[in-house]
Amino acid sequence: MTEFLDLVKARRSASNFHEGKSITKAELNSIFETVKLAPSAFNLQHSRYIVVLDNDRKEEIRTAANGQYKVKSASAVIIVVGDKLAYKQAGAIYEGLQMLGIVNKQEYDHLVQDTTSFYEQRGEAFQKEEAIRNASLSAMLFMLAAKNHGWDTCPMIGFDHKQVRNVLQIPDNEEVVLMITIGKEKTDSRQPRGYRKTVGEFVKYVE
Repeated sequence: MTEFLDLVKARRSASNFHEGKSITKAELNSIFETVKLAPSAFNLQHSRYIVVLDNDRKEEIRTAANGQYKVKSASAVIIVVGDKLAYKQAGAIYEGLQMLGIVNKQEYDHLVQDTTSFYEQRGEAFQKEEAIRNASLSAMLFMLAAKNHGWDTCPMIGFDHKQVRNVLQIPDNEEVVLMITIGKEKTDSRQPRGYRKTVGEFVKYVE
């Protein structure tokens, strides 16, 4: 419990990073091994991460992010996207349940049909909301996992989504949810944590 609270308290949105701090694919993959355990509706795992390590490509992303310096100084820039059509992968995702004998063929068919119908009946607006909702859940775990591995992050929405989509050739079925910069924070330039509401200000109990 204490270690978790320490981790949560230590995680800050880093506004400035030390330049020249490389992060390896192996380190990132260790973080993503934790991220894959994030919750998602119907276990559809809507999220995908596009990791930008190349400096030239980072500069293109920086331009789309209004020239923000932390995009340049970060060790990597990560774009989190959510698949609006994730429900179409239900068959492949649930196949393992059938192979392990957890469900039989009839139960498997019902699972796939029920999940598919749930999304199709609610339409495109709901599918977009679900992509954003589930990718956001995953992104929060990414930031905590990164901090657990000694890396600092900053979630960002201040960028031109269309420009990022074009630079990284993100397909139309994927919603660009947010950008995360990751690196080693320059803590000497960190500002004090802003005001946080008291529990009574954001929690209401219905008894």
